Amino acid sequence: MIIGHVNSRREAIVQLAVLGENNQRQGIKAVIDTGYTGFLTLPSALIAKLGLIWFMQEEGKLGDGSMCMFNVFEASIIWDGQIRPVEINESEAEPLIGMGLLEGYELNIQGLAGGTVTIKVLP
Repeated sequence: MIIGHVNSRREAIVQLAVLGENNQRQGIKAVIDTGYTGFLTLPSALIAKLGLIWFMQEEGKLGDGSMCMFNVFEASIIWDGQIRPVEINESEAEPLIGMGLLEGYELNIQGLAGGTVTIKVLP
């Protein structure tokens, strides 16, 4: 099970580790975004620091309905205690966790500042 919290801006936050080149491990805090269908977004500076491998470009729709091209990188993360390969979209916003990463999991958010966020695998 993954446990996080709701911050003062009422965002659901969890921590995870991204694995980079030469066994680098970078802990990050990411906001859960149920409107994002991908796995994870990270800013370019962190992608470069970790030496992540460029995979492709893909078009994505932003929250305001506009379309944008994203660089996509291959990486592994530690998720629910396991190493998991994921695609990471480059974005200069704060790190986001999308529904792709939550597939097969149940998400529970206590909707108040200081509330608990729990993510557990579905049976």
